[in-house]
Amino acid sequence: MQQAPLGVDRDSDAEAARAALKADIARLATGDRSALKDIYRATSAKLYGIALRILGDEREAEDAVQDIYLDLWKRAERYDPARASPISWLATMARNRAVDRLRTRGKVAHASVPEAAAAHVADGSVPADGQIELDQRDARIHFCLEQLEKRQRSAISRAFLGGATYIQLAEDDDVPLSTVKSRVHRGLSRLKACIERQ
Repeated sequence: MQQAPLGVDRDSDAEAARAALKADIARLATGDRSALKDIYRATSAKLYGIALRILGDEREAEDAVQDIYLDLWKRAERYDPARASPISWLATMARNRAVDRLRTRGKVAHASVPEAAAAHVADGSVPADGQIELDQRDARIHFCLEQLEKRQRSAISRAFLGGATYIQLAEDDDVPLSTVKSRVHRGLSRLKACIERQ
């Protein structure tokens, strides 16, 4: 009996899980309620871990996760498999929701990173000091996003963090496509200038 090379089973398992999650999100987008249960089973531990790491409070993390799945229920049709893997898309939603909760509590300061988040190394190939730099960069980006006009911030967040297309933004905001493009372009210019000043 010939054995598969080391790591092949793990890779095929990961690919199967990714494909199942994509299919579940597609089912949810058509209104299949049972898909949400399957997605929850497959992702809740990871999303809770992300929220807990950022928020540092179990109750807040639980509330954030509940919000994530409510958002997913409403936005499943916006998932674009060509732009991100399903777990990356959900992890981004979790991170954004947790950071939003920190902002609401007034806990996100200019270029600050929660100690637990700075110490966490998400990928074994990223050195701890590299992870700290990434977390500080993320904090600067979020700080600068907050400095933008509300419509620019919303458009950029939904496009680059939420995966929405410019056409979707135009439809959601009931504005011409050229207006969306202009908002995003001006917002990105201001965002870049702010980040460079940091």
